[in-house]
Amino acid sequence: MPHPPVYFDHAATTPVRPEVLDAMLPYLGSEAFGNPSSAHHFGRVARAGVEQARQQVAEALGAEPGQVVFTSGGTEADNLAVIGAALAARKRDGSMAVVVSAVEHKAVLAAAHAVAELGGVEVVLPVTRQGIVQMDALDQALVHQPAVVSVMWVNNETGVIQPIMEIAQRCEAARVPFHTDAVQAMGKIDIDVARAGCSLLTISGHKIGAPKGVGALVVRRPDMIEPIVHGGSQQAGIRPGTENVPGIIGLGQAVALAAAEQADEAARLTTLRDALVGHLRKTVPDIVVIGDGGGGPLAPHVLNVLIPGTDSEAMIMHLDLAGIAVSTGSACNTGAVEPSHVLTAMGIPDTKAITAIRFSLGHESSSDDVVRAADVVPGCVAKVRKLAGALSRG
Repeated sequence: MPHPPVYFDHAATTPVRPEVLDAMLPYLGSEAFGNPSSAHHFGRVARAGVEQARQQVAEALGAEPGQVVFTSGGTEADNLAVIGAALAARKRDGSMAVVVSAVEHKAVLAAAHAVAELGGVEVVLPVTRQGIVQMDALDQALVHQPAVVSVMWVNNETGVIQPIMEIAQRCEAARVPFHTDAVQAMGKIDIDVARAGCSLLTISGHKIGAPKGVGALVVRRPDMIEPIVHGGSQQAGIRPGTENVPGIIGLGQAVALAAAEQADEAARLTTLRDALVGHLRKTVPDIVVIGDGGGGPLAPHVLNVLIPGTDSEAMIMHLDLAGIAVSTGSACNTGAVEPSHVLTAMGIPDTKAITAIRFSLGHESSSDDVVRAADVVPGCVAKVRKLAGALSRG
């Protein structure tokens, strides 16, 4: 009997959780279909659902409900934070500079590029070989009073955790808003916006068991950003447009579950990840774990490894044929032939970076999945190495 396929790409997306779907269903059918901006009964029912979800997100993140702005996902939230802060700064004093790390998600990096194209300044902070932002470079950038600093909490490709509280403290001392993309941190590490000192924080629904197409940006002070979408008064005008009510309901439920389960789930995923690392090191001794070099803790759900003598695209294909779904890193880069910008920024040579594959675990991951991967990976490595050797011999 064939083995069921194993999904190790939860950092790319996750299946919708049954509890989330149950919460959404009334808002997908004829029971609560109203426009939340309408004053009649149907609108009020929809509005009540949206506000309950806003309360759930706020409670989970240590924010106030009025600080939660719903978006179409993490990419829009990141753009709103970075470009919106730049536009607000231009409105205040005419300057428009943003500071981002070299290992940010493309949503942040592209937003910073857009600011530069609008006439602003884009500053990219280097990172150490462990993927941690270089603090002296941050301090130098803060001297110039940028509109915003954006550093992701957990890297989506490597699982490296940034020292967010330290970065936030430096930004606060310089009176500069600090944004963090917490898409991969949500549900995996403890998040409290106020305690961490973040001014702006991004989450995305489909990474934690909610549907695709919904996310949120925590905005602790509305004057720190300008809207980038125009056309209505919804959400205090920060993000106008008719709300995605079913998606927002799902996000609220998923965030509440992720926050409630965070400590236990982090411990469980850490155990699974460490078991996978142990198996792989026994069967593929020259494997290298990215970020595992004394630079600090890694998030429990992401494992990025270099496998010498292979290439990532070939490994993904062979593993997929064997029933194991992994990735090269960010799903947004699928089809790209160049090495990951994250690994390049960490000083990993291109010849090694192209051998990287990412295993990412989630709510559905089990010890049986780990055992299955451990059984399959060595054979795939051998096949890819044999093929690479044959090709190199001509």
